[in-house]
Amino acid sequence: MTLALYISRRFLSLVFIVSLVFTGLLLPIDLMEQLRRLEGQDADIADGLRLAALNLPAALYQILPLIVILATLALFLALARSSELVVVRAAGRSAVRALLAPVLAALLLGVIALAVANPIVAATQGIYEREIAQFRTGLSSVLSVSEEGVWLRQGDAEGQTVIRAARSSLGGTILFEATFIAFDAEGTPIERIDALRAELSAGQWFLLDAKRWPLGTSDNPERDAVSQGSTTIPSTLTENQIRDSFGVPSSIPIFKLPAFIAQLDAAGFSGRTHRVWLHMELANPFMLAAMVMIGAAFTMRHVRAGKSGTMVLMALLLGFGIFFLRSFAQTLGENGQLPVALAAWSPPFAAILLSLGVILQLEDG
Repeated sequence: MTLALYISRRFLSLVFIVSLVFTGLLLPIDLMEQLRRLEGQDADIADGLRLAALNLPAALYQILPLIVILATLALFLALARSSELVVVRAAGRSAVRALLAPVLAALLLGVIALAVANPIVAATQGIYEREIAQFRTGLSSVLSVSEEGVWLRQGDAEGQTVIRAARSSLGGTILFEATFIAFDAEGTPIERIDALRAELSAGQWFLLDAKRWPLGTSDNPERDAVSQGSTTIPSTLTENQIRDSFGVPSSIPIFKLPAFIAQLDAAGFSGRTHRVWLHMELANPFMLAAMVMIGAAFTMRHVRAGKSGTMVLMALLLGFGIFFLRSFAQTLGENGQLPVALAAWSPPFAAILLSLGVILQLEDG
């Protein structure tokens, strides 16, 4: 028990140190990227630094498996150089039993990241996405999904239009049972339009089976309402703006994801991307455990055995390969070319089985 706590403590401390190193590397790089994005906007270096700081937790969270494998390599190389692994074996502990402590620590780290870090990342990423949208379009968001349906917002300094629809097409450019309420620059409602169907084209909404109420110029809007088989109203929205308003799945806490996915499905949008992300998050603790096993498989040897550099390089290549294979599987899952569960769960379990085979091959057990 004492040995397991000792190895686990050293492993977690190395994870912390490697995370600090990556923080020092990623923050200035992201700062330059944010300043490039904000070029031409009414923003200064303080805005870029704030955006980079908001984006940093998501960046570190995304590369957590790489941080874990680097910490694992540092741990077992240090144990090998100090001959502590020799002492562990001499005490009757097999390689697999010695590996159990950091693997359990990695699983625990993954669970803590899921329960604590994920909501923090979601909060900072949500603020980051809103501020980026504010700089780009002047609006914090143009789309939201709730139990009541789909909500859109468009407009400029002269006025805003709030749009609610019962459901929409996958891209959000076709709305069904839509209501348009226009407001002037002072926020006073001036017009309401109900339409059975609304389709977004270049610079306008094309409405079918519409009814228009003049709210600002009539003392009896129902009396002066006009029914129209088809009509158009100007729009400042584009398909890209609507698509980008969904943000990234990482901006939604994992405990809210199931309800959000249900709302997306009910509103007519595809929740597949968010569903894949949910399963990827649930599989993340096993991915961290797989990275520990990969790193240990090539470094649980005494330094006098030689080829330490080659073994470290092989571990890094295999770890990075699994990491990018996971990203590739995620892309295939989001595109519908792989089942959601297969895309999320197969990379970590394949890595665990592969590394376990290497350990049993190279070690005497």
